[in-house]
Amino acid sequence: MKNFITLLITLIIFNGLAYSQINLNKVVDRSVKKAERNVERRVERRLDKGVDKVLDKTEEGIDETVKGDGKDKKKEDSQSDSKNKENKSDSKSDKNQASDNTAPATEDAPAPQEPEKQKPVLEWSKYDFVPGTEIIFEDNQEGEQNGEFPSKWDLAGGVVENAFFDNSNVIFFREIGNLGGITPLLNDSKSDYLPDEFTIEFDCYFEKEVYSQRYYVSFYAAKKQKAALKRLVISTNEAQYGTTDIQGLYPGASRSNIDKSARWRHIAISFNKRALKVYMDDARLLNIPNIEENPTGLTIGTTSQKTGYYFIKNIRIAKGAVPLYDKVLTDGKFVTTGIKFDVNKATIKAESMGTINYVVKMMQDNPTLKFSVEGHTDSDGDEASNLKLSEARAKAVMDKLTELGIAKDRLTSKGHGESKPMAANDMPEGKAQNRRVEFVKF
Repeated sequence: MKNFITLLITLIIFNGLAYSQINLNKVVDRSVKKAERNVERRVERRLDKGVDKVLDKTEEGIDETVKGDGKDKKKEDSQSDSKNKENKSDSKSDKNQASDNTAPATEDAPAPQEPEKQKPVLEWSKYDFVPGTEIIFEDNQEGEQNGEFPSKWDLAGGVVENAFFDNSNVIFFREIGNLGGITPLLNDSKSDYLPDEFTIEFDCYFEKEVYSQRYYVSFYAAKKQKAALKRLVISTNEAQYGTTDIQGLYPGASRSNIDKSARWRHIAISFNKRALKVYMDDARLLNIPNIEENPTGLTIGTTSQKTGYYFIKNIRIAKGAVPLYDKVLTDGKFVTTGIKFDVNKATIKAESMGTINYVVKMMQDNPTLKFSVEGHTDSDGDEASNLKLSEARAKAVMDKLTELGIAKDRLTSKGHGESKPMAANDMPEGKAQNRRVEFVKF
């Protein structure tokens, strides 16, 4: 009996344990499944949040790109500011310009971003440079052989060669020291060949984001004449004569010695007895009433550093003349070589606006003046083509004057082609003199 009871109790305990184990397994299974469902839901929620963040960032990037003030812009500004700090200039001008830059933003306290300055559109309508009428020296690199030394120049120092760049023949300064460069090769280079009134023009090239490119203009013939005390320094956005006290920045430019754009700059220099004016493209940067030295010649060089490419082209020295209106009173006409055109075209070059603006003002100040605008060419090319070209150029000038407010009944136009040369066509200076526009009173 005792054994039976013991067996019965054992069976009851075993069945209870088995039942409990079965229930426990069910509970465990339910818990595992519930945990799996929880994990799945949490993973889904996190994935949803991640997708939302990615979409938010993407939308922000699109908005910033449209607005122009996204992170790439901030990064570029930050890199530009860092570069500006590393490349601080050793001149007073550069230090003053650098101090105007906005400090870069930090993570803790972002600095407010100033709106980017808009660069002005060239306003050649206000250009007042009028070149001299008698050409002393002209070099447009016509017929030059690539890789050779420029035939119309003498070497003052460095390595200088002809090159072909930006679809035109240019003079390439490969390596120049601070006192090197080139000087016009003239028969009387040792004498003072610059008159009391003269103008100098040339185009010089500045590369994109190349720090402190400079062109030097000295008003004496190096190695032939007594050195001048001061020189003109042309940076990408600035002209400086002598010390840093005499300098002018191109309107709207934020830095004097570096720019985000590659560009050609047209430089024009006017000297009248003792007064010096310097123009860069459409703006007058310097107006010095009295310089202390007498200009006797010309030397053009570049900075000594070997970064960047240095090119010049279209160099002209011309003798100044009496005011154009005085020529009208005495001769009944005036002649100008200051109105320039694209090669074999009637398209007026922008730097011609100084002379055109002068004529407009002359006619506005003298309402009875009437002009026949007459075009002339050199002898290069076909005679019939030159006649047609001169007619088209004269008409283009007349149309520009009309556009600027001169009444049509005060103007006529005609072309003479190569039929009335003022000089021989065997030298660049003579050809340049013959490529002219005359304003004949009627």
